[in-house]
Amino acid sequence: MPSFDTRVPAVLVRLDANPFHHGTLGAVRSLGRAGIAVHAVVESPDSPVVRSRYLRGAHRRPDEPSPAELTRLLHRIADGLPPDADRTDGTSPPALLVPLDDITALLLAECRPELGGRFLLPDQSPEQLARVADKAQLAETCRALGLPHPRTELPTGADEAAAMAWSLGLPVIAKWSRPWLLPAGGGLRSTTILGSLAEVRELYARTPQAGSRLLLQELLPAGRDLDWFFHGYVDSAGGCATGATGRKERSWPDGAGLTAVGRWTANPAVDTAARELLGALGYRGVCDLDFRLDRGTGAYHLLDFNPRPGAQFRLFADRDGLDVVRAMHLDLTGRPVPAHLPSYGRRFVVENYAALSYLVSPRRRYAPEPAGPVGTGGGREAAWFAADDLRPALAMLRAWLAHALRKALPALRRLLRGGPGILRRPARVPPQPSARTSSTGRVTRR
Repeated sequence: MPSFDTRVPAVLVRLDANPFHHGTLGAVRSLGRAGIAVHAVVESPDSPVVRSRYLRGAHRRPDEPSPAELTRLLHRIADGLPPDADRTDGTSPPALLVPLDDITALLLAECRPELGGRFLLPDQSPEQLARVADKAQLAETCRALGLPHPRTELPTGADEAAAMAWSLGLPVIAKWSRPWLLPAGGGLRSTTILGSLAEVRELYARTPQAGSRLLLQELLPAGRDLDWFFHGYVDSAGGCATGATGRKERSWPDGAGLTAVGRWTANPAVDTAARELLGALGYRGVCDLDFRLDRGTGAYHLLDFNPRPGAQFRLFADRDGLDVVRAMHLDLTGRPVPAHLPSYGRRFVVENYAALSYLVSPRRRYAPEPAGPVGTGGGREAAWFAADDLRPALAMLRAWLAHALRKALPALRRLLRGGPGILRRPARVPPQPSARTSSTGRVTRR
């Protein structure tokens, strides 16, 4: 294991309200096992991550996240950190700040001048981060740099949205450009697959509620071994010694969701595309990029760029335990970041989402994993279960079962109110015409 400056604590910050964000627990364990004091800003004192033995302190996120509220909270956390015995003035050393969702990364970049010398952050500006985190700006960035990206349209009205969807070809991918602005409990998802023009119009009508623009993208066909991701850390000098590619074996929702099962697999084409993009942007810090292969052209299209650790970043913990979060701590505390030692074949499993994926498609199979270079290893890591830290997994299981029960109760009530008739087979609905794209690129009706 590399030598860490354990005098420097870490403060993990996540402002979204998702209690099942396994990436937060991964960061707590990664830094805590290295002997670093870890504090976390989370959605609730009941969050499963709070149960980790490696978490030194938990702090509730602001009810209304804003630069001013976040700055005040972070200063209160800094005031409560223990002083460094090696400092003559009795003050605490600067703490490492690790954002774990997009809105946090953007707000921390905006708060940076007010945080003074009390925290360590990569050199990032809000404008740089918005260029990749905002889905509409990312599409423009890819166009400007000539990077393959799904054909994207930005409608300004419901009629235009329907026309654009027809041109792209149904079904179509719909994304909100700034998904972190979506209201909690509003029923809107950051990404949705729409199969009809009526669905396109209905979703566009909810733009005021979403808080950002709706964009429509051509749906690249899903399939076996097509979804890939790159995780990396770009250090203060612009080097990316810690970077690796992985294959998404299962996702939830299936075909368009987060990684439920991933495998560390070498992909030179994805690795090169990611590193060239990071260099062109002058990017610094941790990143998580998603790609999908277009079998028709052989090109890997960039789907998403997250300017923070991806939830499955622990997949890329190498044979010495180095991952992107540990690389960030090493770099910003002035320590050298050693070269990544690949562990091809290593798997990462998110137990709750993997179970849902297997229920939906139990027979799905993937191509055999090619043998990695000599000296590489494999292994497996679970997102929640860890023999040395059991309590978060137990807390997650309780919360997950309660969540499932809350989802099931309304359906049960509807069934009971409907009586026996609700179980009858519904009347047959004539199939709706759909769009297909011909070999010439023209969209035709069938």
